[in-house]
Amino acid sequence: MPGGRLTQQERRQIALGLAENLAYAEIARGLDRPTSTVTREVMRNGGPTAYRADLAQRATEQRTRRRRRTASPGSQAPPQPHGRDAGAVLAYEEAFATVFMEAGLPKMTARVLVSLHTADSGSLTAAELVQHLQISPASVSKAVTYLEGQGLLRRERDERRERYVVDDDVWYQSMIATAQAHTHLVEVARQGVGVLGPGTPAAARLENIARFVDFVRENIIRAAEQAREVLHTKPGTDPSDGTAEPGPDRG
Repeated sequence: MPGGRLTQQERRQIALGLAENLAYAEIARGLDRPTSTVTREVMRNGGPTAYRADLAQRATEQRTRRRRRTASPGSQAPPQPHGRDAGAVLAYEEAFATVFMEAGLPKMTARVLVSLHTADSGSLTAAELVQHLQISPASVSKAVTYLEGQGLLRRERDERRERYVVDDDVWYQSMIATAQAHTHLVEVARQGVGVLGPGTPAAARLENIARFVDFVRENIIRAAEQAREVLHTKPGTDPSDGTAEPGPDRG
C-alpha cells in the first residue's frame, strides 16, 4: 500500500533490485512506492552495498517496540542495576543480537544469547528469558537447544529450576569445538587423494585443501589455548605479567 509501512516482502524486492543494480526509481515503480521511500529505506539500513531485507525488517521491528515502550507507561523496562540507562541497554542488546544474526544465528537464538551475556550473573532461567524477551517458552527451549549444541551455553539445575549459563570458558570451548569440527573435512579431503590418484591435479587440489584447513585448525586451537587466560582476568590486567588473579581450576 503506497504510504503505508514497507512489508518484509517489499524489502526482499528492494534487496533483489539492488542486487540487479536497478536504480531506486525503478525499484520504487515495481513496488508502486515513491522513490524517496525506497531511498530512505536503503540509506537507513546500510546503504546499497550492505542492505539486507531481514536485518532491515528486524531494525524496523526494534524501532517499533522502542516507540511502544516509550508511549506506554505500563510497559516501561524495569529499573536497571548499577544505574544503567534502560533504553541504552535495550538498544545495545538489539545491536549485539544483530551482530550474531549477521554471523548466522537465527534471530531468537541471537536474542537469547545476548540476554545471557548481558546479565551480570551470566545465567538466566527459562522464565526469566520469557519475561525479558517477551517470547514463548517454546522459543526459549528451541534457542537454548541450539546454543547448547554449539557449545555456547551450559545448563545448571538448582533446587527448583534449570538455569542457562554462559561462564568464562564458554567461548574457549566453542572455539575448540569449531576447530575440531574441521578434522572430518581434513580426513575426507585426504581420502579423495587416494581415490583420484596421487599426482593428479584433482588430488593435488584436495591435498592442498587438507593441508590448509589442518594448518588453520591447529593454529586456532593453539591460539585459543594461549589466550584462554584472558577469559579469566579482570579488564585492565595483563594475564602474561603475573599480576592477574588466577582463574578457577579448569582441569
